[in-house]
Amino acid sequence: MNYGLFMMPSHPPERNIYDAHQWDLDYLALCDSLGYDEAWIGEHFTSPWEPIPAPDLMIAQALMRTKRIKLGTGVHLLPYHHPAELAHRIAYLDHLAQGRFQLGIGSSGLPSDWALFNVDGFGGEHREMTRESLDIMLKIWESQAPFEYRGKYWSVNKTETMYSLLHYFLTPYQKPHPPIGVAAASYNSPTLRIAGEQGFIPMSLALNTDYVNSQWAAVTEGAQKTGRTVSRSAWRLVRDVYIADTDAEARHKALNGMLARVWRDYLIPLFRELTFLPSMKHDPAIPDEAVTPEYMADHLWLIGSPDTVATKLRKLYHEVGGFGCLLVLVYDHWQDQQGWEKSTRLLAEEVMPRLADLTGA
Repeated sequence: MNYGLFMMPSHPPERNIYDAHQWDLDYLALCDSLGYDEAWIGEHFTSPWEPIPAPDLMIAQALMRTKRIKLGTGVHLLPYHHPAELAHRIAYLDHLAQGRFQLGIGSSGLPSDWALFNVDGFGGEHREMTRESLDIMLKIWESQAPFEYRGKYWSVNKTETMYSLLHYFLTPYQKPHPPIGVAAASYNSPTLRIAGEQGFIPMSLALNTDYVNSQWAAVTEGAQKTGRTVSRSAWRLVRDVYIADTDAEARHKALNGMLARVWRDYLIPLFRELTFLPSMKHDPAIPDEAVTPEYMADHLWLIGSPDTVATKLRKLYHEVGGFGCLLVLVYDHWQDQQGWEKSTRLLAEEVMPRLADLTGA
C-alpha cells in the first residue's frame, strides 16, 4: 500500500497566511525525506479554514524543496477556470515537475464558492461544467489537428498557424497528460463516475463503510459505461491519522490538538449544515449532536500506537474491499510540532511496512 498526504491545506483562521504557507512547505519536505509517495494540495476560495486558492503556486515552490515525492493539485476546481488557460498552466507546471506532477480535478462542494463564481451547484451545473472543461483540456493536449469547440460554458479555437509563427505548442511533459485524479464528496458521487469512465485515479473520503462503498460503486458504474476495467490499486482513501507510542497518548494529542479543533470548529458544523453527517455515522440512529471529535476518535480516526493503527488500517482495507493508497489529512499542528512530526515518522517507519501485503490488487 502506498501512502501520502491530502493537504486541504487547513490552517486556523487566525494563522498568518505566509507562516501557514511556510509550514506546509516544511512539512512537505519532511514527508519527502521520510519516503511518502505523494501529496495532493487543495484549492478553495471562500473558506478561512482552507486558505489556499492556488495549489499550483505551492507545488511550484515545493518542487524546489523536495526530491522524489509526487505533488498534485487536490484539486483544481474546474468550474472556476477557463479550460484553455488552465490547460496551459498545467502543462507548464508538468514540465517544471519532470514527472512528479499529478493533476487532481473536482467540481467543487462549497456553496459559498458556487455563489462567488455564480455557479448553480445546487442544480448540478458545477458537474456539467467539470465535464465540459475536462473535455476541452483533453482535446487541447491530445489533438494534433486544429479544432473549434463550442460548448455550453466555454468556446475554444485551436487554430492553424497564424502569421507563419503563432500556434499552440505547450503540451504536457508527461504524455498525453499527467496522471489525473478525481476527488468527490457526495454519496455515490456523479463526479467519481468520470474517474471510472476515463480510467482516472479515484479519491474518496474514508467515512462510514456504506459511504465509501457508494464511492467505489460510482467508479465502477462509470467504468462499465465505457467498457473499462478498474483496479482498486488506484483508489486513494483519505483519513485522519495520529500515532504516538501508546493509544492513550495518541488519543490525548488528537483530542487536545489541531485535529479535534478543525473538526469541532469547522468540519462538523459545516457538514451539519450540508446534511453530510449521516456519512460519518456507524449507525444511522446516532443523533447528529452525538457526532463530536470524541465520536470521530472512537469510530473513524486512525489513532493509537503503531500496532493499533496498523490493525485499524488493515480492518478498514478489508471492510471496503481494498484500496491502493492511504492519504493522511493534514492540519496545521504548529503548536505541537514535535508530536505531529513523530506521528508522521511512525506511520512511515513502523505502520506502513507492516501493511506491504495490501496492494488493492
